[in-house]
Amino acid sequence: MPAQYTLKIITDFAAAHLLRGYDGACSRLHGHNWKVEVEVIATSLDEIGMGIDFRIIKQHTRQIIDQLDHYNLNKISPFDRLNPTAENIAAYLFGKLGQQLNSERVRICAITLWETERACVRYTEN
Repeated sequence: MPAQYTLKIITDFAAAHLLRGYDGACSRLHGHNWKVEVEVIATSLDEIGMGIDFRIIKQHTRQIIDQLDHYNLNKISPFDRLNPTAENIAAYLFGKLGQQLNSERVRICAITLWETERACVRYTEN
């Protein structure tokens, strides 16, 4: 079986949202301190023994979540059209990071998005 390394970084951002079409309190504007876990798979190591530098994962993640941080998600693309559920936000982060980081040796494996300390969603693709 070939080698596989799973690298993980954790970061966070704060943002508000409301869920359109939801029958409950979350249909009103409210905020979260979202925690983001990014998992990256490396199938080989570079010449200095790294799958990918954690700093690179952090930089690309930060660039993407800076576009969400301290905003009302319902007012920014794509969530002005797409309901800003935790599921949709996790899939969005997965796609954006994949565009930036995926290569022959490295790929995004999963995004886990924590809405609260007790509720999260993990998004992955096969």
